[in-house]
Amino acid sequence: MSEVKTKAAECRKAAARLAYTSTQVKDKALIKMAEYLEENEKDILAANKIDLENLAKKPGYTKAFHDRLELNPARIKDMADGLRDIQNLMDPIGEVITMWKRPNELQIGQVRVPLGVVGIIYEARPNVTVDAAALCVKAGNAVILRGSSEAIESNKKLVEILKKACIETGLPSGTINLIEDTDRAAARELMQMNGYVDVLIPRGSGGLIKSVIENATVPVIETGEGNCHTYVDKETDLDMAVSIAFNAKTHRPGVCNAMETLLVHSDIANDYLPKVSKLLEDAGVEIRACSKTREIIPQGVLAEEKDWATEYLDMILAVKVVESIDEAIEHINKYGTKHSEAIVTTSYSRSRKFLNQVDAAAVYVNASTRFTDGAVFGLGGEMGISTQKLHTRGPMGLKALTSIKYVIYGDGQVR
Repeated sequence: MSEVKTKAAECRKAAARLAYTSTQVKDKALIKMAEYLEENEKDILAANKIDLENLAKKPGYTKAFHDRLELNPARIKDMADGLRDIQNLMDPIGEVITMWKRPNELQIGQVRVPLGVVGIIYEARPNVTVDAAALCVKAGNAVILRGSSEAIESNKKLVEILKKACIETGLPSGTINLIEDTDRAAARELMQMNGYVDVLIPRGSGGLIKSVIENATVPVIETGEGNCHTYVDKETDLDMAVSIAFNAKTHRPGVCNAMETLLVHSDIANDYLPKVSKLLEDAGVEIRACSKTREIIPQGVLAEEKDWATEYLDMILAVKVVESIDEAIEHINKYGTKHSEAIVTTSYSRSRKFLNQVDAAAVYVNASTRFTDGAVFGLGGEMGISTQKLHTRGPMGLKALTSIKYVIYGDGQVR
């Protein structure tokens, strides 16, 4: 039996127990996971160092990719704190969502239950290993992880620590499993583990997500490639608009909620673009500009059609001057990936128009798109940002990892 099938079978067995495991036991496991992460910081960093050294031997990786892969003491502490945050959240399992009585006196209710076995295919972000495991445990799911080859040593060490915490606190050994085979064939096999895996969540580049959607026979929740926009309206606070755009692009350019395109109304472009471009260029951002933008900031590289549709995940920004909010909305709905979009405006009516007409999982008024994050939204963490509409959308917290069960109370009724 292959590694994938063996570990998927272990998860399936574990999921049957996790479905009725008490909140107390699950919380103990999460607390122990957090403690063990902090206690094993040196071992985690040593494993991560191997991944970083191997990455340095390969050409073509960006600084942003390196940033996503790299761990340090602060990031390990953040992961541990994230585990504690999830432990403190209300357990969704067993929640009675609604209940009603029929004319024949049957009481019919909806109760929240786990999904079962959740598969995650993701790229070089070791923090996803911890976030995914913690959320699945709290929501009563078993999880089977398949990270990228670039992060394999980090992931192996993290899962070893997390599994130890699970076993010591009474959870099944198959609660968390990692596919250590980094060959693409193993990923494809996981995509087709019908009967073992209940749902598959890809998290990473557009290429990865497309591959999973095209090859999976297991149900997939599509998470977001993030071609995110900020539109600066003609009525705006210029200083606020500069601050928001600068943060959205430069805070962490390698993540999916970073801004990739800046749209600016022509009425304020002459005042706004020199200010914001100076800050961006000083920070090392390369600007891909439309012809109207280049008339104002000629140092920008002339944008091509593909630039409007590109998720750079790097210090590159496409900039376009538009004549109206309608043009901005049309551009966003054409090129956006339905992830996170923002307007900076002092006009209430135009902010409402933007909120109503932009089709995205998260739409902002006067704030950076960098806030689209499960922890920031108070969800304790996230499995990813769902950009589809079934069965969940936006940051996927605990409730997104559950389904419903109908429960019916009778007193001898027959049909």
